[in-house]
Amino acid sequence: MMRVAVLMGGPSSEREVSIATGTGVLQALRSLGYQAESFDFDARVVEALRAYAPDVVFNALHGLGGEDGHAQAILEWMGLPYTGSGVQGCAMSMDKHITKKLLAAEGLPTPAWDVFDLRGGTLPLLPGLNLPLVVKPVDEGSSVGVAVVRTHDQWKEAMIAFSERYARVLVEEYVAGREFSVPVLFDEVLPVVEIVAEDTFYTYDAKYKPGGSHHVIPAPLSEELTARLKMLALSTHRLLGLRDYSRTDILLSREGRPYILETNTLPGLTPTSILPDAARSVGIAYETLVDRLVHAALDRGREGLGAADSAGRQ
Repeated sequence: MMRVAVLMGGPSSEREVSIATGTGVLQALRSLGYQAESFDFDARVVEALRAYAPDVVFNALHGLGGEDGHAQAILEWMGLPYTGSGVQGCAMSMDKHITKKLLAAEGLPTPAWDVFDLRGGTLPLLPGLNLPLVVKPVDEGSSVGVAVVRTHDQWKEAMIAFSERYARVLVEEYVAGREFSVPVLFDEVLPVVEIVAEDTFYTYDAKYKPGGSHHVIPAPLSEELTARLKMLALSTHRLLGLRDYSRTDILLSREGRPYILETNTLPGLTPTSILPDAARSVGIAYETLVDRLVHAALDRGREGLGAADSAGRQ
């Protein structure tokens, strides 16, 4: 029986989301006949994985540590094949500033932005961007810490609050319009999903609390606009060097112009997550999705790890 280690939890602000994803994946793996166990991403994880000696690791982590290349580097050092993107793709995608610089260099549309270092003790002045502004941590996911600033006073309040938690923040112009998410699975683009949130934008609660939002699949768009959003998602996936799966969030302005916000290298696989819903709409069951991701990682292990795989388990 093939052994799968499901890596979940960890110390990031998205720990609860990761546990929800990992729990769903664990249940699916066991229903498929795998021998699967969960492992928290903590100081004991290397020792625990060596003792278990899995054939493959399913990376169900979200946020810092698990989605920024750190966990991936550890698993590669151990010689263990794992699901999802590699070290470089994760590191670039998790840094919103780097992602946006790459998008801009490639001519792909993204809202105007600026980045501020808050470690100097002096709060930055309002940037030369039009209000309202969206303020967010440079390296968080799941809309953690995101704030919309509409006045000078709100800017000061936001900067004080952010300086207590984060070293760097990204500030971008607010784009009013409709929000979409476009999943990519093995270089094939799944249906475009429109996100209708109860909040004014797609907050953490809107993403993960029942009733916080609902998904319209496929999104009610023209064929031309649907093709445009799919092209942008696939172009971003390839630009960042991602593999297996990703999910790109796109805003469509009231004038009909699309803007790429960010790309998630490990999209959530929770009961309210977008990628499983999109896959299900084209006949890919949750268990099938999990199975395909496991086999992709196993194939990479057979092709690329070789002797390193054996060395990592000694």
